[in-house]
Amino acid sequence: MDIRKIYEYALAREHEGKRFFESNAERLSHAAAVGAFRQLAIEEQKHIDFIELRIKALDQGQAANVSAGVEFEKAGFFSQRATGELIDQTVSEAMVPDLPVLRMAFLIERDFAEFYETAASSTEGDAQVILTMLSRWERGHERYFKDWHDKIYNEYAKMPWGG
Repeated sequence: MDIRKIYEYALAREHEGKRFFESNAERLSHAAAVGAFRQLAIEEQKHIDFIELRIKALDQGQAANVSAGVEFEKAGFFSQRATGELIDQTVSEAMVPDLPVLRMAFLIERDFAEFYETAASSTEGDAQVILTMLSRWERGHERYFKDWHDKIYNEYAKMPWGG
C-alpha cells in the first residue's frame, strides 16, 4: 500500500471528525458533553498535526519519527481515569437528548480505529508503528464514548415511563 495515500485519507477523515465534534459541541445540551466534545476536537487537531508531520517527513525522504506520537499519547485527555471521572460526574437523565450524538461519536471513533488497524496490517516498519499508534488512540476514544453512551442509556432504560 502507498503510505502517503493512507496518510492523506486519514488526514481527511480526521478533519471530518474534528468538524463533527466542533459542530456538535455547540448543539449538545449537557455541559460535560460539550466540554468532552470540545476537548476531543482539540485532540483530533493533534492527530491532524501528527499525520501532517508524517506526510512532510515522507515528502522530504526522512525516516518516520514516532516520538511526537509517544509524547501525545502520554498527555492524552482521554486517559482511563479522566474518562471514568467525567462519566461518573454526569447527570444521566439530563443527557438523554444527547444519546444519538454520543452514539455517532462512538461509531466515528470505531471507524477510525478500524481504518488504522486495516492500514497497519498492510504496512510494515515505522508506518505500521504509526498506524497502530493512531488506532490505539482512536480505540481509547471509542471506549470512552461507548462507556458514556451505555451508562446513560442503561439509566434511561430504568427510568419510569415518561422520564
